[in-house]
Amino acid sequence: MKNISVIGSGTMGNGIAHTFAQFGYQVNLVDINKEALEKAINTISKNLDRQVTKGTITEAQKAETLKNITVFTDIQTGVANADLIVEAATENLDLKLKIFKDLDAFAKPQTILASNTSSISITKIASVTNRGDKVIGMHFMNPVPVMKLVEVIRGYATSNETTNIVMGLSRKLEKAPVEVNDYPGFVANRILMPMINEAIYTLYENVAGVEEIDTVMKLGMAHPMGPLQLADFIGLDVCLAILRVLHDGFGNPKYAPCPLLVNMVTAGNKGIKSGEGFYNYANGVKEAKVAGKFS
Repeated sequence: MKNISVIGSGTMGNGIAHTFAQFGYQVNLVDINKEALEKAINTISKNLDRQVTKGTITEAQKAETLKNITVFTDIQTGVANADLIVEAATENLDLKLKIFKDLDAFAKPQTILASNTSSISITKIASVTNRGDKVIGMHFMNPVPVMKLVEVIRGYATSNETTNIVMGLSRKLEKAPVEVNDYPGFVANRILMPMINEAIYTLYENVAGVEEIDTVMKLGMAHPMGPLQLADFIGLDVCLAILRVLHDGFGNPKYAPCPLLVNMVTAGNKGIKSGEGFYNYANGVKEAKVAGKFS
C-alpha cells in the first residue's frame, strides 16, 4: 500500500488525505470541483501550521506532507494507480453507488475500495461492484488528523484478507481500528445519533435551553462537548441523514428524527458549516441562540 486515492475534498476527505500524506503515502485527492480542491489544500496547510506551532511536526515535515498530495478533477486519472481508494463524498446512497460503479471500472483489479460512510450499508455499496470481497468501510472520526478511532466495517462479502490489510494500514497511521459488522449506523452512530436526537427532543419540548442541555452532559456525564454543539460540529444535515438511515434500516420509531432537526435542516441551518445551528457562528465564535429561535 503506497498509493492512496481519496474521493471528495470536503472536511473528511481533506482530513483523510492529510493523514495519509503525513505518514508518507502518495495521495491523489479527487474532486470534480477545482475550487473545492484549492480550499482543501489551503485547509490542510493551515492544519499543518497548527501542528508546527504545537511542535508535533517540523516545517520540513509540513512541506513533505503537502508534496505527497496531488489533486485531480478527473476520477479515472485520479484512481488509476491507487492501491487503496477511500471514498469520502456526501452521505448520499445514490451518489455513493455511482462513485463505486465508476471506481470498480477505473481502478486496478486488486485495488481495495473503502468508504468513509458513517451509516450506509457497505454490503449495498459493494453490490454495484464486481469485487465485493475488496469493498470495506473505513470510517474515520472528525477531525481525522487528531481522532484515533477508525471503524472498520465488514460487508457481507468482505474478505478476511481485505479486513486484515485495512486494520493493519490503520495502525500504520497510528489510529486505533475497531472491526464491526455491517448494520445501520455501525457502532458509533447507532449509539451517538439517538443521544443527539434525544437532546434535540429535550430542546423541542422546552425541557431546557441549548446551553443548559449541553452543560448537563458536559459536567454530569464528562462529555468534552455537549450533544447540541457536537451536532453543529458534525453538521445537522449529516445527523439527519444518519437518523434516516437508522430509521429506514431498523424500522423502529425510536430512530425517527426530531421535527425540530428536520425543520432546521430544511431552513438551511446546518451548524458550523452554514454559520447557524443550535448556536450562532456568524461572527467566527460560538454564541448561544435565544430559546424563541427554536419554538
